[in-house]
Order: sequence, then structure tokens, then C-alpha cells
Amino acid sequence: MPGRYHSREFKLQVCKQVLSGERRPAQVCREHNIANSLLIRWRHEYEARGEAAFTPRQPDQAQTLQARIDELERFCGQLALENTILKKPPSSRPTTRTSLGATRFDCSSSYGIPSTDCQQPV
Repeated sequence: MPGRYHSREFKLQVCKQVLSGERRPAQVCREHNIANSLLIRWRHEYEARGEAAFTPRQPDQAQTLQARIDELERFCGQLALENTILKKPPSSRPTTRTSLGATRFDCSSSYGIPSTDCQQPV
């Protein structure tokens, strides 16, 4: 059974009523048929974020930059591995034949990576 959807305005209204003392939490839960644990979650978010509560969180600039750095470091590592493989002479690279007769470089045996990650164009 899917849960009910409560609008942002409804959540703000309920939180303001409880925090201002206009209504008790149990009274609000009975009137709107919501669980006390749900009201507690809403109150915590409202207390933490104020009027910005119940909107999607925007990642701060530090998180965005760190995610970009992580992505670039993974890419750099992949390029370094490919360069290492390509620096070896072709005769020393392990190869396999595909069902179509094409040659494919097999990196899994000597480099510890899945062979699908370092295929050479035919």
C-alpha cells in the first residue's frame, strides 16, 4: 500500500501549529490521521532547515566539487592503466580470439581487471 502524499504547505502548517503551541502533537496526529513518528520527522526537518524544509536539498559547492574530483581521479586511473597496457609491445600482450576471429586484448590475466574494460579496436 503506497503512502499518502502531503504537500509542503501542509507539512509547514502542521509544524508551525505544533511548535507555536497552538495544538499538541497528539491532537494534530489524530485530526490528520498521521503517525507520531512522521510528525517527529517533519518537526526535526523544520527545526533544522526552517522555511526551506521539505524542498529538495541542493548539494553545497564543496560536495559538488568533491564529486567532480572523485570522477576525474577515477578517469585518470583508468587512463594510466590503459597507458601501461599500451606501452607493452604487442607480442607480450595476452590476447584472445573472439567468435568472429577478431583479436581482443585480455587484461584480466595480467592486470587484474575484467577483460571488457580494456578491449582494443580490431
